[in-house]
Amino acid sequence: MMQFIRKIGSCLATGLKFIQSHFKATVLVLVVLWLIFPSGEDGISPHNLQKISLKGPILDATSIVEQIDEARENKDVKGVLFSIDSPGGAVAPSVEIAYAIKRLAETKPTVVYAAGIMASGGYYSGIWGNEIVANPGSMIGSIGVIMEGADISGLMEKVGVKTQVVHAGTYKQVGTFDRPWSVAERAELDKVIGGTYDLFVGDVARARKLDPARKSEFADAHIFTALQAKKVGLIDSIGVEFDAKKRVEALTKVKDPVWNKEDPMDKFFKRFAAEGASLAHMYFPPVTLK
Repeated sequence: MMQFIRKIGSCLATGLKFIQSHFKATVLVLVVLWLIFPSGEDGISPHNLQKISLKGPILDATSIVEQIDEARENKDVKGVLFSIDSPGGAVAPSVEIAYAIKRLAETKPTVVYAAGIMASGGYYSGIWGNEIVANPGSMIGSIGVIMEGADISGLMEKVGVKTQVVHAGTYKQVGTFDRPWSVAERAELDKVIGGTYDLFVGDVARARKLDPARKSEFADAHIFTALQAKKVGLIDSIGVEFDAKKRVEALTKVKDPVWNKEDPMDKFFKRFAAEGASLAHMYFPPVTLK
């Protein structure tokens, strides 16, 4: 048995060494194999329904907006599921995504699915979907705006460091970290935060057909469970991704729904890596606690 294991280990080591030494050739071979033996029984099939995913903090909207606009312009795509699992992020990219979804929903049925966390900018991003379906265990809301800054003047004094500044404009130093903010500076920042909050609440109210006068109920940075979010009007229904996809299919009325699949090349490499890992685990099982 030990001899057999040594042979397996030797084969794996030889394979890895070859890949490291002939990386380009290996990639070329894999591409050729992918072209000859496409992933799946039927190879690549066109889709008429598309799932687009937004995951993690929202710092840049370029990639996700491109996907949304491509789906909108693709005549073969009849409906979209926009899956969100994001705690939010920067204001501008969240707005960019929100208005890209608005353009999409005006053109073809778009169902937003709260897959985990759909909060703050993550919620903003999906408000213009035709319907919002939330996973029973998801967290929704946090409609609010925040700006934070540190005051390290005490530390600088201990270290013996001072800043030197030349500026023009009363509020040019607003938000700097080398001293406490003045009352006037806080008021200036509060003006910006308040204006952004009004924008957020106003768009939510328009998109979800809510009364802005009730903002203390559905906004005010409240965090809701899916059931609570439904009661205040932030979502339309509760279900899992299967249910959200069925809603897209129902709204589009496509007779033969075909969803987009993972890029075949990415899927091939993942499958290749998974099979290698499975082979290793067959002879070297991982330690687990139960």
